[in-house]
Amino acid sequence: MSVSNQLQTTLKGAVHTQTSLAVKRKLKLTHFSIASFVAFLTFLGLVVIVSHAIIAWNLAFPYVPPLESNPMDKKQLSYEVVIYPSRSGETTVDSWFIPALAPLSNQEAKQTVILSHGYGANREESWVPMYDLAQLLNELNYNVIMFDYGYASKSYNAPATWGSEEKNQLLAAVDYAKERGSEKIIVWGFSMGGGTALQAALESDDIDALMLDSLFVPSPDTLHSNINQYIGLPKYPTTAIISKLLPLWTNHAFSNQVAETILTTQYDIPLYIMHGTKDNKADVHIAEQIASNQQLERSQLWIVEDGQHELLFRKDPNLYMQKIAQFLSSI
Repeated sequence: MSVSNQLQTTLKGAVHTQTSLAVKRKLKLTHFSIASFVAFLTFLGLVVIVSHAIIAWNLAFPYVPPLESNPMDKKQLSYEVVIYPSRSGETTVDSWFIPALAPLSNQEAKQTVILSHGYGANREESWVPMYDLAQLLNELNYNVIMFDYGYASKSYNAPATWGSEEKNQLLAAVDYAKERGSEKIIVWGFSMGGGTALQAALESDDIDALMLDSLFVPSPDTLHSNINQYIGLPKYPTTAIISKLLPLWTNHAFSNQVAETILTTQYDIPLYIMHGTKDNKADVHIAEQIASNQQLERSQLWIVEDGQHELLFRKDPNLYMQKIAQFLSSI
């Protein structure tokens, strides 16, 4: 072989080697890029899952301050401390029973109002304000039950289940009122306590009427609208992820099914729905839709112009009390 041919062969070998090295480097770079991208997506997915898990945990275990007082200290109302299991038997209910005397007798009244507090609060719920309402009801000769939902109790803490177990806690209070001899039982619900009252009324014939202030019906959509006020997250996949994660903390499913039932039900008991036009946590249109389904003459809807969530009493206390007293007298 001539020197020229050897040189050409050597050059070709060198070019081939360089080409092979370049291809290998390119393949390595491609593999590294793919691996980095997959790692980034995995990390991003992990961040999304963990962040949503934290949100779900906080929703299941909201911070609720401890009780600060009691009916006697606040309003000179005699009361009894009563503890009983929820109707499901899964949780325990801490409550106060404030007795009233029937007119023209020294016997305990045969009518009771159960105050169903909102999410993130306990039975005192000062901004409503519960003690004032308990006093009004007592003056109207109603026994009053004030109780803590499981997520608000410091003695028997349980997760918030968005009505799934709370309705059983409320029904336990209804059962207790009936055991005390009440022949008329009314539930006065606030925010999610109102949504829970509507759930309970679907399963009980012992509730004679509902009064619903700033009604909140739990669903993935209403949940997202409330979360979005504190942290901007897209509706999808936020609601889907949180709906899947909540059962991990609560052991109860979270779906639209109950909300859809409530929104289409014609109740066979009178409902008094009170809602503000500036409620930023519960859309006034939901209250209007529920009210539109009701056919009983005694059912009423009171839309409060510029009223805010659970602050309807504070907007006009005298008018609020007057309307409540009128509704109670009508039933």
